[in-house]
Amino acid sequence: MPLIINTNVQALNAQRNLGATGAKMGKALEQLSSGLRINRAADDAAGLAISEKLRSQVRGLNQGARNAQDGISMIQTAEGALNEVHCMLQRMRELAVQAGNSTLGANDRTAIGEEMLTLTNEIDNTASRTKFNGLSLLTGALSTSNAGTGTLAVGTALATTASATVSAVDVSKLKAGTTYTFTKVDSDTARLSDGTTSVDVDIADATLAADGALTISFSGAHQASITVVGASAKTTDDVLTDLNGLTIITSGGSGTATYQVGAQSSDTITVDYADMRSAAIGTGGSEIGVLVTDNTSVSTVAKANTLLASIDTSIQDVSTQRAKFGASQNQIEAAINSLGVAAENLSASESRIRDADIAQVSTKLVSAQIMQQAGVSVLAQANSSAQIVSTLLQRM
Repeated sequence: MPLIINTNVQALNAQRNLGATGAKMGKALEQLSSGLRINRAADDAAGLAISEKLRSQVRGLNQGARNAQDGISMIQTAEGALNEVHCMLQRMRELAVQAGNSTLGANDRTAIGEEMLTLTNEIDNTASRTKFNGLSLLTGALSTSNAGTGTLAVGTALATTASATVSAVDVSKLKAGTTYTFTKVDSDTARLSDGTTSVDVDIADATLAADGALTISFSGAHQASITVVGASAKTTDDVLTDLNGLTIITSGGSGTATYQVGAQSSDTITVDYADMRSAAIGTGGSEIGVLVTDNTSVSTVAKANTLLASIDTSIQDVSTQRAKFGASQNQIEAAINSLGVAAENLSASESRIRDADIAQVSTKLVSAQIMQQAGVSVLAQANSSAQIVSTLLQRM
C-alpha cells in the first residue's frame, strides 16, 4: 500500500462510512422518539400516501359515529314526547267512551269537553316544544322544502280567505253548490264550482314569491278541507288567518332528517319526522284539532262517537310514528357498531404502514452504535498512516 501525504484515502473512506452510520443512528433515534416509521414523505412516499388515505377514512368514520349518536339523541327526544302524546290520547279516548253514555247531562258533557280541549291544546304545545338544538321535531317543519302533505281544515260555513306558500293544492270532500276560488300571486284565477265528493284542482306554476301568497277563497262550505302538498315555505306549519280573525293552521306533513353516519357522502340514514299536532293526526277531515275546537266536542253521543273514532286513528298514527323512530334508532345503533369495527380495522392497517416496530428499530440502533464505534477506531487507524510517513521522513 503506497504511503501518501496529500490525500489520505483510507481516512476519507472511514469518515464517509462513519457519517452514514451516524445517519442511520439519527433515523433510528427519530423513529424511536416519535414511534413512527414514516416521519416525512422521503421516508416512504407511497406508504405516506396510503396512510393518509386510511387516516382520513378513520377520522370520517369516527365523526360519523358521533353524528349517529346525535341522531339517536334526536330520535329519543321526539319519541319521548310522543310517549306523552300517547298518554294524553289514551285519556281523551277514556273521556270519549264516557261521553258516549246517554246518562250524562249537559253540564257533564261540557266538563268533559273542557278537558278534551285542554288535552288537545297540550298535544299541540308538546309538539311545538319538542325541539333538538333549536329544530322543531313534531311540527313537520324540520326540513325547508318538500314538506309532504298537510291539511288545512275549515270547520265554519263563513267565507274564509287564507294565505300560504304552496306548490300544489288538492281539494277533497267538497259540497255541491260550493264555489272555490284560487288566486295566484300574479292574479291569475282558477274557479271551481259545484264540487262533488272528490275534485282535484291543479294550478300551473304555483311557485310564489317570498312575500307572495296563494289565496284560497270559498263560501257556503260545510266541513270542507284543503290539502296543501309540498309546501315550499321555510316552515310548513304556517299560521293562516281568515277575514274574521280566526286562526287556521296548515299541518306540515313530515320533515326529513338526514344523518351522516360514515366517511362518504353516501353514508346517510334518513328519518322522517311527521307532524304530530292535533290538526294532523286522525282521519282526513276529522282530525282531533278539527273536532275539538271548544267545549262542545262531546255535546252529543254522535259527536262523542265521531271523536272516539278520530282518537283511535290518532293513537294508531302516533304508534306508527313511534315504531318508525324505534326502527330508525335500531338502524343507527347497528351503523354505530359497524363504524366501530371498520374504524378499528382501518386503524390497524394504517398503523402497520406508518408506525415503527420498536423492536426492529432498537436492533438497528444497537447495530448502528456498534458500527459507529468501529468506524471511529478505523478512522483513527487511517489517520495514523500520515504519522508513519512523518516518522520515516524524520529518520532520513
